[in-house]
Amino acid sequence: MPQTNKNEIRVRIHKRIRKKISGNAERPRLAVFRSLKHIYAQVIDDRAGRTIVAASSNEKDASVNGGNITGAKEIGRLVAERAKAQGITRVVFDRGGYLYHGRVKALADAAREGGLEF
Repeated sequence: MPQTNKNEIRVRIHKRIRKKISGNAERPRLAVFRSLKHIYAQVIDDRAGRTIVAASSNEKDASVNGGNITGAKEIGRLVAERAKAQGITRVVFDRGGYLYHGRVKALADAAREGGLEF
């Protein structure tokens, strides 16, 4: 039996999650992606197929390191701030196949503190 890597497992879990949740104009999807160095968050309207708001630790003006919990909190706060500016308060959280733990949880908690409901 061939060995599967962690990302293949994560993608399989993410596909299973995406069968159940999707974003629309009233309640878009807050999608999280994390790499070893950075963390990314997008608010997506799946019906229109467009990203409404995005924030990442990879931006030119970002002063945070996305590879730790502090950076994830900052990105969560930033994406909530940008979403509120667009008039979005309610979202569906998409953890992207990652465990709801560590950086993903920190980003979600910071987004909630920033005013997003999910």
